[in-house]
Amino acid sequence: MSEHEAESVVSEDLVADESAAEEDGPLVLDVDAMPGGAKAAIEAILMVTDDPVTSMALATALEIPVPAVETHLQTLIADYGDRGFTLREVAGGWRIYSRPEYAAAVERFILEGATAKLTQASLETLAVIAYRQPISRGRVGAVRGVNVDGVVRTLLTRGLIEEVGSEPESGAILYGTTDYFLERLGLRDLSELPALAPYLPEVDILDELAETGRA
Repeated sequence: MSEHEAESVVSEDLVADESAAEEDGPLVLDVDAMPGGAKAAIEAILMVTDDPVTSMALATALEIPVPAVETHLQTLIADYGDRGFTLREVAGGWRIYSRPEYAAAVERFILEGATAKLTQASLETLAVIAYRQPISRGRVGAVRGVNVDGVVRTLLTRGLIEEVGSEPESGAILYGTTDYFLERLGLRDLSELPALAPYLPEVDILDELAETGRA
C-alpha cells in the first residue's frame, strides 16, 4: 500500500468515526434546550451529589461560562426563599442543605427512624445471629425458612450486626452482633444472653436445617 493510499484509508476512517458520533447524538450539550435551562440543570446536578461541587465543575459539565454558573447559583438561592432547604457554598463548592431553622424537626425524624421498633422478622433474624454467630446469611435463612437478605441489610444499617469474616469453604460472609447490640440489651457480653434451649430446637437440629438449606 502506498503512502497516498494509507492516508486515504485513515481519512475515510476519521470520516466514518465522525459520522457515527453524529448518529449517536450531539457532541455539544445544549442546556438552553432543556426545560428550565442551565439553572434547572445546575439544580438537578446539585440534587444528586453528596459532595460540594465547584462552579468550575458545573461550568465544565454544562459547557457554559463560570460567571453564568455563579449567576444561576445566586438565583437559586433567592428562589428557595423560605423553603426547608437552601444552597450553601462550603469547602470551595456548592451543595444543597436543610435550613438550620428546621434542625430540630430533622433531628427528631432521624432519631425516631433509628429507634423505631424492629419487625418480628428482624427480631427473629437477630436472635438467630446472636445465638449462632458467626453465621452466614444462607444459614440464617435456612434456620428461619425464608430469605433474610432484606432483614440482614436492615440490621446492618441499624448497627446491630456486622461482618466478622467469611467461611473458608464457600467464602460466604459471616455475621455477628455488635457492641451496640449489647448496649441496647444492657449486656456486658454475649455470655449474659438468656438461655434459649426451651425455645429452640436442639443445636444439632439447627445445624441439620442449615445444611439442608445449603444443599
